[in-house]
Amino acid sequence: MNLNCIVVDDEPLALDILQDYISKVPFLTLVKRCENPIEALQIVQAGGIDLVFLDIQMPELTGIQFLKIAGNKCHFILTTAYPQYALESYDLNVSDYLLKPIAFDRFYKAVEKVHNQFKPVEAPVSVAQPIITPAPFSAPGNPVQDFIFVKTEHKIQKIYLHDILYIEGLKDYISIFTKDERVITLQSMKKMEEALPASQFIRVHKSYIVAIDKIESIERSRITISNKIIPVGDTYRDEFFKVIGNKNI
Repeated sequence: MNLNCIVVDDEPLALDILQDYISKVPFLTLVKRCENPIEALQIVQAGGIDLVFLDIQMPELTGIQFLKIAGNKCHFILTTAYPQYALESYDLNVSDYLLKPIAFDRFYKAVEKVHNQFKPVEAPVSVAQPIITPAPFSAPGNPVQDFIFVKTEHKIQKIYLHDILYIEGLKDYISIFTKDERVITLQSMKKMEEALPASQFIRVHKSYIVAIDKIESIERSRITISNKIIPVGDTYRDEFFKVIGNKNI
């Protein structure tokens, strides 16, 4: 499926670079390049746009204001030289956050992630649900871990492990997706992986950790959890299928 996209930036050079990058990606179609964010907002609100590459620092309307007005009309990838807006933008559910100058490989990774969300899923192969032992008290005064604390922008938040669906790495940040919310914290995937019990969670990709008991189906190298398609990376494939194979009946 081709994605119709627009580029919104008040710098002509930035527009030229992104237009060139888009022309190299077969599944992207550039509909319009806009220096005026008001014009771009009208295009988005009219419908038919799948993806917007959006600068933050613009006259008349900032990228953050643009996001708040546009809502969930389409997917957004922020393109900016200012890293301090990352947390606020993820609260607005952007797909990715690209820091200028943007390398093509980083650009491609971001658009591929969006494109994967549009791919139709074939009939999945049923996988037996693994049996995970609940986290009870193992001994007086020595409870088995059943929650973690993570630092968000304004507070330290408690998250129960049984609520976590999957965790997505976003450069210097991670998003923890639970059945009720998305929590963003400044943390590395490696440290998060080490903090989680291996009996309940497994790293399946450099950008994803999944809760084993939340896996609904597996098709080839794609996992489905709560309508989210998660790829299994080459580095993690053997270990993942070994764990899953041990739980088949």
